[in-house]
Amino acid sequence: MLTLTKLSTLLQIALGCASLLDVASAAPSMMSRKQGGPVTSAELGAGADPSKAGKNISSSYQPASSLAVKDPSYQVISDFDFQSIALALHQEYIELDLFNYGLVKFSDADYDAHGLDAEDRHLIRHMAQQEIGHAVALSNMLGAKAPKQCTYRYDFQTVPEFVDFCQRLTKWGESGVYGFLNLLDNRASAQILLQSITTEARQQYTFRQFEGLFPMPEWFETGLPQSWAWTLLSPWIVSCPEENQPLAWDIYPALKWLNEPDAIAAGKAAGGPSISNNVTALTHAGQENLFSWDEPGKIQGPYRQKTRTYTSGTPKFAAYVSQFNVSYTELYDVDMNARTAKARQPGGTVYPQGPSLVNSTVFVALTDTDTFYTPANLSLINKHVVAGPAIYQAG
Repeated sequence: MLTLTKLSTLLQIALGCASLLDVASAAPSMMSRKQGGPVTSAELGAGADPSKAGKNISSSYQPASSLAVKDPSYQVISDFDFQSIALALHQEYIELDLFNYGLVKFSDADYDAHGLDAEDRHLIRHMAQQEIGHAVALSNMLGAKAPKQCTYRYDFQTVPEFVDFCQRLTKWGESGVYGFLNLLDNRASAQILLQSITTEARQQYTFRQFEGLFPMPEWFETGLPQSWAWTLLSPWIVSCPEENQPLAWDIYPALKWLNEPDAIAAGKAAGGPSISNNVTALTHAGQENLFSWDEPGKIQGPYRQKTRTYTSGTPKFAAYVSQFNVSYTELYDVDMNARTAKARQPGGTVYPQGPSLVNSTVFVALTDTDTFYTPANLSLINKHVVAGPAIYQAG
């Protein structure tokens, strides 16, 4: 189903208004990232005198950051920043359209039947209005070349399906920003983006509650490379205005689950919309996962990109990206003719006393290696992705 946003006029007015971001200002020179020497544990406080805890070193001393600037400009200063924030803006646009579309498509009676009353619908409407502010802020960072809003498609037919799609979409939107936020060249831009994406995190939390899922079974939120977020987002964008510049990020072949847990049924069984419940996981370690995937070269997204892989095309591992870990399990029963394979969900915990490592709304890709990565260098996995990511509703 296609839908054109009915808020383009409102958004254009908002984009034209004065804001805290002055796009007319000249871009600053590249900010220095020169760091000082290492700080000892005693200076940090770990080796300090416990009797002095809570007392100031002096009445005037305040530590200063080497990255602080007196007169920040919030305009992007590099192509990396432009392409990353343009991706985030595409995400904000679809959320603006999606939340309003869901309110129009379904009647009050439809929402009431799912346990969402007028106050809940007002919250969804408020979240749509939040997206106007986010779109204004990011557009102002990008300036005259900021992408405009596009047209979208959705395949949900019921209120529970709408809520489920919203909690998935806001999850990859949130995680897609966490993956590059700390790498932005303009730290001032990063600060504004941080203050918008934390709002989106609250939206995702809310949609999980609306679905009847445990709101936050994880200890840490996941960061994703930009190409992973674009792979998940691009299928839902039908077309964009001609003046929009295509995004630079790759799109990988689609990965599909053949036996993913049913989050809608699980939420209903847990009692439906609620603040919380005690159903903190939908899967378990060792659970068999069945995959199928597309071959590369298919056209996808509004800019008519071809899906691609930098590998030979033969997957060997399933990479489960959850919290701040990448956990691999070896594929078996790999059928390259049918493009199907199986894997077992990995076990373990983030820390010995923590919850299950694979939990909540997580991401899985098929790779040709099981190379170790951490949150700060996860984008290096891109050269090894055969297909995916796909969302795995583990909790």
